[in-house]
Amino acid sequence: MNSRTRVRHVAGAVACVFLFFLLLRIIAPPLGYFAGELAVLTLTPLIAALIATVVVIAVFDAGTPADYGICRHPGAARTLLCGLVAAVFGACLTVLPFVWLGLAHFEPAPATDFLIPAALFAPLVFCGAAGEEIVFRGYPLQSLARATGAWPAVLITSTLFALGHMGNPGATPLALINTAGFGLLFGAAVLRSQSLWLPIGLHFGWNATLPFLGVELSGLTIRVVRYQLTWSAQDLWSGGVYGPEAGLPATFVLVLLFALLWLLPPSRLSAR
Repeated sequence: MNSRTRVRHVAGAVACVFLFFLLLRIIAPPLGYFAGELAVLTLTPLIAALIATVVVIAVFDAGTPADYGICRHPGAARTLLCGLVAAVFGACLTVLPFVWLGLAHFEPAPATDFLIPAALFAPLVFCGAAGEEIVFRGYPLQSLARATGAWPAVLITSTLFALGHMGNPGATPLALINTAGFGLLFGAAVLRSQSLWLPIGLHFGWNATLPFLGVELSGLTIRVVRYQLTWSAQDLWSGGVYGPEAGLPATFVLVLLFALLWLLPPSRLSAR
């Protein structure tokens, strides 16, 4: 690959991420006014990611969004389900053992909290997870990989993924390290499955499960159940204000999910 082509791939990846964050600022205010905060958190990333990807591909690439995994494949449902099941298992593992040990317990949530209907919550969270995967693991990761190699591209996009959460309530160094670790996991899932469906399943499963367990999601309190989890364990284990993703159990779960990802044969993970 000549230097000109390499620069074009890098420029395309940078332009896609820049346009995504620009569109977030443009789309969020009107969407928030008409649809509320949850819609801003979930629908805005998907809309911005799709627009940014289509525009950047038209400018920098002769391909189509399908070339970067933004399409349905014959095995997509199986691959999505694989990621979903693994993430639900991992999320439960960060919380339920502490309930069993008596270091955390469930109690009624404050009556003043707004309760989001589960039927509305799941599709919205799916949209949010899909949007973040499209913009971080879609065109930017795959275009950057052509210029720098696969793993450097995964490392770069994972770092950007963590930095995007730096302003969340309760973000700590461990929270950002774990968030970058999830970025590495999702990037590895793309390399392993050659599809966006596996990281979307992982991301969606994780984001959907934590609120059902009554804990914070990346520093955000989202009420879909009438109970919450109260910890007696230290923040190092509970994650504090940021939630379980800022605790050591999430670090251990990440290692476990990496192991599962590498132990499963590629034929089970591929959506193609």
